[in-house]
Amino acid sequence: MADKKSGIDQALIRELANILNETDLSEIEVEQDALRIRVSRAAPQMIAAPVQAYAPAPAMAAAPAAAPAPAAAVPAAPAARDLSKAVTAPMVGTVYLAPAPGARPFIEVGATVKEGQTLLIIEAMKTMNQIPSPRSGKIVEILTDDGSPVEYGEALVIIE
Repeated sequence: MADKKSGIDQALIRELANILNETDLSEIEVEQDALRIRVSRAAPQMIAAPVQAYAPAPAMAAAPAAAPAPAAAVPAAPAARDLSKAVTAPMVGTVYLAPAPGARPFIEVGATVKEGQTLLIIEAMKTMNQIPSPRSGKIVEILTDDGSPVEYGEALVIIE
């Protein structure tokens, strides 16, 4: 049984933990083939639970207080947006829709963009990263607000 547990590279986990401590990061994740390792300062339950624990709680609290409110929210759910054409965040950071505060945004809904054109900026570790359009098309929807935090893989803009 100890041999099966040795399949997990404990040296890698220790190295990631050391990097976490040296850089004052709160979390680090590495993915290689089918192996995915996440090391975090928070307890593992705190990482997985917030997304699932916080979402049902308001719905449960709202259901006994006002049954019509969840019923009104249900019809909105089938009209969920198609994210197959969405441009996703390549990193974790803060999104900025304009090159400078008060400046005109890079894109607007209805605008036509070309492949490679800057859509927005994601600030990560005090570095401004321009996010280019992966394809030409029309901006259908901007799914994030200026100055809001984003996660890796989060949908930012829908281009058709």
